[in-house]
Amino acid sequence: MLDESRKDADAVILLSGGLDSMVSAGLALEQGYRINALTIDYNQRHRCEIEAAKTIARDLGAVRHVILPLDLRQFGGSALTDDAIDVPKSGVGEDIPVTYVPARNLVFLSLTLAWAEAIGAQDIFIGVNALDYSGYPDCRPEFIESFTRTATLATKAGDQGKGFTIHTPLQFLGKADIAREAARLSLDPAQSWSCYDPTPEGLACGTCDSCRLRRKGFADAGVEDRTQYAAEPPLD
Repeated sequence: MLDESRKDADAVILLSGGLDSMVSAGLALEQGYRINALTIDYNQRHRCEIEAAKTIARDLGAVRHVILPLDLRQFGGSALTDDAIDVPKSGVGEDIPVTYVPARNLVFLSLTLAWAEAIGAQDIFIGVNALDYSGYPDCRPEFIESFTRTATLATKAGDQGKGFTIHTPLQFLGKADIAREAARLSLDPAQSWSCYDPTPEGLACGTCDSCRLRRKGFADAGVEDRTQYAAEPPLD
């Protein structure tokens, strides 16, 4: 629903190109914000999502879309940034998975905050989720709350009393709820990319954690998933 008080106010959206970030951006637009999209090209294994982010930003009418290079392969430490670490294909576990990128959301939110302050925006949207992938420590509500306090302490804007709001509209939604929100917002989920280990032909693998969660979420929501999978993801 359009909030007239926010109409034409700038918000910076951390737009990975995944389903969650697409829905988060769609919700910001619905609330009346002008979309400034930030995509971090961290030389990730699944760089298909960068092209997805370009399409999403264009179709949502982003005022500006910045694609910022940051080569985290120089650090490694994750299956997404180190070819020596395999993307797990055995199903979603309970421990922090090897697809966790060290301090990624902390780094990405810091960059998002820097741009927001530069353009005078006080609202930041990020599609973190504490239900699916609850093992990721940088998706927890406690982290978002802590970063919000840090944003006030670390910036000129905060020092002048202009605080920041970190919007996490998907924080407590399951993947099925997110798929339903995409449908309600008339977004095209096929524009988004979820797979962590795409095939050389550009297909979603169908067996990584992200493919499994995506496929099951759409199935549970009763929403068509038009993703092209190399292997049909199990629904267990």
